Amino acid sequence: MRRAKKEMRDEASIFDLLTRSHVGRLGTTGSDGYPMIKPLNFVFHERKIYFHTAKEGEKIDDIRRDSRVCFEVDLPLAFVKGDGADPCKAEYLYRSVIIRGKARIVEDEEEKIMALRLLMRKYQPEGGYGNFREAKLRITGVVRIDIEEMTGKEDLGKEGLREKALKILEAGIPPAMTIQGDAE
Repeated sequence: MRRAKKEMRDEASIFDLLTRSHVGRLGTTGSDGYPMIKPLNFVFHERKIYFHTAKEGEKIDDIRRDSRVCFEVDLPLAFVKGDGADPCKAEYLYRSVIIRGKARIVEDEEEKIMALRLLMRKYQPEGGYGNFREAKLRITGVVRIDIEEMTGKEDLGKEGLREKALKILEAGIPPAMTIQGDAE
């Protein structure tokens, strides 16, 4: 990391960010050789990332062709305004994690169901989602990222701002809003 003072060394803070973040970004290599980035829902469990996906499509094709992936989450905390005398006083306070690893399509049914349950528990913590029907399991893909390298980075600002940023962190990441969808 170029700026070592911004490195997050506390593993608990890194794991907390991965556990509470709602959206991650998956980086793969497209068929044309260009990087591809896709936002997705995910769950961090036992030092692995899981996400669900269609069994066919660009993301799965990319993973089958080259299992090396990059995964990123970030937490914007605040934008600090610059002033008329010095616009360069503007700051952006954040935490982020970048992961490099290998993506594997989960074939084991027990692991697949475990990952789907963890995803439901994260995004619908109030429960009430029932069991996974066999027909849906057949058409739903689950991918596991085996983490090889994980780097955290943060900028919580200078002394006066740092306390404010830490209060924002203590307040936690608000859960995504849950709305009632159409029943099948």
